Order: sequence, then structure tokens, then C-alpha cells
Amino acid sequence: MRLRLLIVLLSVVFLLAAAVIMPCVMRAGTALPGYKVLAPIQHGNLTIFPVVAAHSHSTQQFLTLDEGLRSGEVVVSESGSVSPLVRPRNRESTHLPIHDGAQVNQLVLVNNSKRPLILLAGEIVTGGKQDRVIAKDRIVPAESDPIDLGVFCVEPGRWTAMKSNFGGFSTAMAQPAVRGRAMSDKDQQKVWAGVRNSQAQLAGRLSAPAAQEVTGVSSYARVMDNKEVKQHVDAVAAPIERDYSSVIKRLRDQNAVGVVVAVNDDIIWADLFASTDLLQKYWPKLVRSYAAEAIVSRSKGHQPDAAAAEQFLANTEGKREVVESEPGLYRHTEISGDGFKAFELTALLPRTGFDLHVAKMAE
Repeated sequence: MRLRLLIVLLSVVFLLAAAVIMPCVMRAGTALPGYKVLAPIQHGNLTIFPVVAAHSHSTQQFLTLDEGLRSGEVVVSESGSVSPLVRPRNRESTHLPIHDGAQVNQLVLVNNSKRPLILLAGEIVTGGKQDRVIAKDRIVPAESDPIDLGVFCVEPGRWTAMKSNFGGFSTAMAQPAVRGRAMSDKDQQKVWAGVRNSQAQLAGRLSAPAAQEVTGVSSYARVMDNKEVKQHVDAVAAPIERDYSSVIKRLRDQNAVGVVVAVNDDIIWADLFASTDLLQKYWPKLVRSYAAEAIVSRSKGHQPDAAAAEQFLANTEGKREVVESEPGLYRHTEISGDGFKAFELTALLPRTGFDLHVAKMAE
């Protein structure tokens, strides 16, 4: 009798353990649920595969960084260099004491709006003592107290203040080669190496005067804002932006929510959002970041097909997961697998519980 009872108890323990383990095991070899890859849009050596979703979510409550900086409701400043607004319990405005504490990898952000703010890794803020790139996807609550904002410098040659507050670089995000180093390596030296490599490759595509101008500045944002660089980027980005914008309008009812990106014959990246509206807000910046990657890559004369893009999304087997969470606000999950890393930003606010953004990079 005791032996039978022991067997029953062991069986129950095994089944309970399997119930916990199986969700992780079932991720292997299965496509990301609810997504479908469509026929590609191509220009030169850049290929964009639109992605539609079975379900979409309302994201109207969220504020983007560009929207917040334009309206003045979001303030980004050097750590310790200004006195951002703090909201104590009595709701009367007060200020932090001013002290000189600027740091390369830290900024202070205040969200004064009544909407939660989305920050995406790769977004660039310009000003202060150096231009910076946001290091990680996150959500900042509405009417927030000042928060420490993890960033990496993308301007290795300057440490003098241009202005106290920062503005957004609304024309582009950091290209995948730079964005990926911030997200995956989390190493300032590798981010700087990515910036310098991009700068050198771009200079090689420009006229002599423009190349001299590009190599003479340290700011990644100023390089990307160079007139001739913008012409090269727009020559690739504008046709794809126009064509995919028409796809978004045509497929709004089918929930066009993201893209898989290929340069030459290599799938390099995917960005997926919770809604078509959110994708549309980021699309002009994203497509230019992909185009910047394409123009510094030598064409191999091949183009990937939709099957390769489907396989990239289907490869979800992770060997390691790192989860960071702010309860009731968001969860950030980093998944490392064979040849890829994926980053999921999940909203945990009331009436959410869905992935706001998923980025996947090839390694």
C-alpha cells in the first residue's frame, strides 16, 4: 500500500513538473503564434517582409518618446545637471536638489504626461554632454517621478554641454549594427566600435567633401543628418516606406504589425508591435535605420524569400532567458538561442497583458 501511494505521489509530482516545463519546451520549432509573413518589398539590397497578426490590441493609451519630447511633456536631462519635477503625495510640485553628477551611461527622464511612455532600444536623444541611444525597451508610468534612464553614448568625441535638456532624433533610429550592440552586448566600447565602423563605411560611399565632413564629427546623429548621407538613406528608404505604407493601409483589417528585415541575402532583424497604429508611429524611423544598414553593406546579388523569413520567426527555441519586471507596469524578457536573440516588452498595466514590442536579431 505504501509503495502504491509513493508511486501515485511521484506521478503527481512528475505531472506537475511537466506542466511547468512543457510551455518552454513547446516554444521550440514552432512559429511565433498568430503571425504570418507576406511577400517581400525590395529596393536594392534591402528586403522588407510585412508581417500580419491574427490579433491586434489597443495601444492608444501609450505615448511615444518623439510625441512626448515634441509636446514638452517628457523631459530628458543629464543626471544631476537639472532639477526635474517630482510629485510627492500631496501633489504639490517640488524639485530635486541640483548637483553635478553627469554620467556617460545614465540620463534622467521625467514623464509629465497622463499617458504611459514607451521607450524602444535604439531611439536616439541628442543634446546634453553627449548624444545617447536608449539601451532597452521599457515603459515609464504616467506622471512619473524622475527615473534613471539606461543609455549608451553614440558620440565618443564630446563631453561638453550643448544644452541642458535633450531632444529626439526623429528621422531615424540607430541602425541594427549599433542598436544590436546596445541591446545584446550592453557594452559601451562595442557601441562606440559600431558607431565608428558605420561612420567609416558611410564615408566610403560619399563624395570627398562629404566624407571629410562625416569623418570630422563624432556624433552618430550628425553623421546620419548629413545632407549626402540622408540622400543615400532616403534613396533606399523612401520607396520602401511608401510601398509598405500602402500595404499597411490595405491590410489594416488584417493587422499589419511588423516586418522581417533582410540585407543582401541575410535575414538580420524583425520588429513586431501590438498594433498597426504603433507600427505606423515608428515606421518612418525604423525604415531609415534599416536603409542605413543596407547602404553600408555590399550587395551579394541574392534575395531571401518568404520561407527564410518565416523560418527566422519560427526559430524560437531559447537556451537562456533573462527577465526583468516592474510589477504592474512591464516585463522585459531577453531570449538567447542558436544564432539569435529576441527581446519582448510586455505591458502589465490594467487591461493590457500583451507584448507591446518584440525585436529579434540574428547573431
